[in-house]
Amino acid sequence: MKSLIKKVQKRDGSLSDFDQSKITNAVYKATEAAGISDLNFSQKVSDRVVFNLNSFFENKIPTVEQIQDIVISELLKQNKKIAHVYINYRQKRSELREKKNVLFGVYDDLKLDLNSIKVLASRYLQRDMNGKVIETPRQMFRRVARYIASIDSVYGQDKKKSEKVFYEMMCNLEFLPNSPTLMNAGTRLDQLSACFVFPIEDSLESIFDTLKYTALTHQGGGGTGFSFSRLRPRGDIVRSTMSVASGPVSFMRIYDAMTETIKQGGKRRGANMGILRCDHPDIIEFINSKRNGGLSNFNISVAATDSFMNAVNNDDEYKLINPRSGAEVSTVSARKVFNQIAERAWENGDPGIIFIDEINKTHPLRKIGEIESTNPCGEQPLLPYESCNLGSINLTKFIRPDGSDFDWDRLEDAIRNAVHFLDNVIDVNKIPIKQTEQVTRANRKIGLGIMGWAEALIMLNIRYDSREAIILAERLMRFIKQESYLSSFELASKRGSYPNFKFAIYPSKFKRLRNATLNTIAPTGSLSIIAGVSSGIEPLFAIAYYREVLEKVKLIEINKLFHTISIDRGFYSRALIESISRGFSIQKMKEIPKDVRELFVTSYDIDPIWHIRMQAAFQKYVDNAVSKTVNLPFDSTVEDIKEIYLKAYELGTKGITVYRYGSRPEQVVYIGKPGKVTLGSEFAGSCPGGTCMP
Repeated sequence: MKSLIKKVQKRDGSLSDFDQSKITNAVYKATEAAGISDLNFSQKVSDRVVFNLNSFFENKIPTVEQIQDIVISELLKQNKKIAHVYINYRQKRSELREKKNVLFGVYDDLKLDLNSIKVLASRYLQRDMNGKVIETPRQMFRRVARYIASIDSVYGQDKKKSEKVFYEMMCNLEFLPNSPTLMNAGTRLDQLSACFVFPIEDSLESIFDTLKYTALTHQGGGGTGFSFSRLRPRGDIVRSTMSVASGPVSFMRIYDAMTETIKQGGKRRGANMGILRCDHPDIIEFINSKRNGGLSNFNISVAATDSFMNAVNNDDEYKLINPRSGAEVSTVSARKVFNQIAERAWENGDPGIIFIDEINKTHPLRKIGEIESTNPCGEQPLLPYESCNLGSINLTKFIRPDGSDFDWDRLEDAIRNAVHFLDNVIDVNKIPIKQTEQVTRANRKIGLGIMGWAEALIMLNIRYDSREAIILAERLMRFIKQESYLSSFELASKRGSYPNFKFAIYPSKFKRLRNATLNTIAPTGSLSIIAGVSSGIEPLFAIAYYREVLEKVKLIEINKLFHTISIDRGFYSRALIESISRGFSIQKMKEIPKDVRELFVTSYDIDPIWHIRMQAAFQKYVDNAVSKTVNLPFDSTVEDIKEIYLKAYELGTKGITVYRYGSRPEQVVYIGKPGKVTLGSEFAGSCPGGTCMP
């Protein structure tokens, strides 16, 4: 039926376009819940509602509540059972809205789940001087979109048009930029980058200058990475004072203490990546530096060279070199060092390994300098004083309605808009360290990646650990890289290439590019919670588990897709969900159909080799790096971890991290009896996501 109603007044007073299909869909969901699933009935009720709206609200704008009252009235006339289901659903939605407001002081104008609102309230939404939230999710996205689009007028582009595009893709959760951009854009801080690397030279002045830069960066919400490989080893002579050097690990503890004191942007704990080359004389002390606690604000990784990995494979010795003098200190067994790396990783997840030669071989600006470090999760290798801003596309928003494939045309538009957005960030970014601002603008690196890969595969009816998934991963990332570079080329045609383009080395010859690098797969911990999808390219951590939304308030979370399928297929029950939350896997639960079990594999169902194959498939077309954690069950062995590290090197990844469940006293989520559960951070490696309230 043709509606005479053009606008609807929402609960916050704003207006939106009237859409009859929303009424039809809401009624249809009520018929499904009532066990009827009658689309014709739903359309009939919807038409009657529109008829009544035309009669009652001619030349007026109805509110959402008034429309719902008419729906309920019509349902009571047509089918009381469905009417009661609809009324109960609306009541629960109302209670959830009120709960979000009471618990977190947030008016949810995007209909997000409780965890999304908690994360937004605690870290992203603006507050007044008394700590009261004064921003809704839509207002946050409007603030960000307006600020990021503002630079377009400098380039002769329509900033209002860009603002609309940026706002809509964030509100639709199709794309989200890294956390500092959401937190700070359009505010007093305006520090928008997530990833920073600072050099540490072998002098007290350099060590403490970088400490100051780190504090300023954490204050603005950025994460920092350092290589401590240039520092002289413990016991070496300091000639200026004729004293004995304390070594890299001692200075890492100073950085750790500073980070503990200064929260990132006052909203989340600081995070660092500490790296030491495999040939540094203090490598064993470094490997064991987190064994008995301490360095809680550091991820650590060994920078493994090709020669070291070859020595491991051949069971050879290799040289340890004093970085101050360049002199050989000793030779050690590569396998003994490698074994210690694996043993400590088995104990608590650290250290990881970055394959430093692979990183530098593929870095387009290797003529300018050597990369020695990455950001805290390892996905963004950077030159000294360089920073990078990241963003991720939510793949679940780009699956065709029939589930046959990606909507490649819509995805292409999203990629180009995201590259435009991230390039704008560089211009409006206010970086507190002058050297970093200069290097960042000279290279203009961005990192566009993805999230929701696990759900996208499920929506396409593809099992994560399958050849079909690997082939699709390569096809998808090849497409994203291709469109990212085309977008950067087009921007360069309008705005000019990045200043250091003349020094760049690329596999293909480009006449111009706006950005030195384009793609990064980040862990998207907090962002994936906001979007309600799995993090990065990780498989599902679990189908259902407990998460704490407030102290002593814990809720069972269930994967959205599983929740929908379990209702559609008729096997949903609260008891089933509670049973699922007590284990890692649903593979032996006969009450769940076999085809559903096979599709909903979790991280612990998947053989480690498939984790690595998936990472390697994406890495082929990612010019930066891929954040990936191989999650392992508690009973995994040190030998398992050694095999994982060796296979990751063989398949050409740029780094690898493992985590054995339960090997740390605190972790993001728990399976089994609900205990202390904490929300993850983008700086906590792989963070389980893709969940919603049942």
